[in-house]
Amino acid sequence: MTTLQHEIEQFLYEQATLCDRRDWDAYLDTFTESSEFWIPQWESEYKYVSDPKIGMSLVYYANRSGLEDRIYRLRTGKSAASNPLPRTQHQVSNVRIQEKTDNTLDVLLGWQTNYTRLGQTEMLYGEATLTLVKVEDSWKIQRKFVVVFNDIINSVMDFYHV
Repeated sequence: MTTLQHEIEQFLYEQATLCDRRDWDAYLDTFTESSEFWIPQWESEYKYVSDPKIGMSLVYYANRSGLEDRIYRLRTGKSAASNPLPRTQHQVSNVRIQEKTDNTLDVLLGWQTNYTRLGQTEMLYGEATLTLVKVEDSWKIQRKFVVVFNDIINSVMDFYHV
């Protein structure tokens, strides 16, 4: 395993743990100010929306302020759909790195999130592509593009599920 592979995997594991532990300030700090977060909706069995400004999305934040707003709503109880918050456990797998420049990477990965809320346990899974940028001595997410493979989602789905 290369040093870069290990470094990126550790970053991804830590980011997942921050979400599971609801350490929202540290979680937000893994994103750049201009980061895009997008989960497209499926159009058909094998095709999903290709442009968030034209088609439907399960989640779309053009920049980090969208995540900041969601977290504000979670903290203040203004998100009735997320009260109570589920207990989550994120798993990251099949991490593949594609270097774009010296300080920018595209990272492809598989993911699965198990969660429990109000006595019900569910699982979501899929794949994601992240664009990471090197900022000082750490990595930050510039873009998070997530595809959810589940055909049926039995509850409200939010950023903390993926």
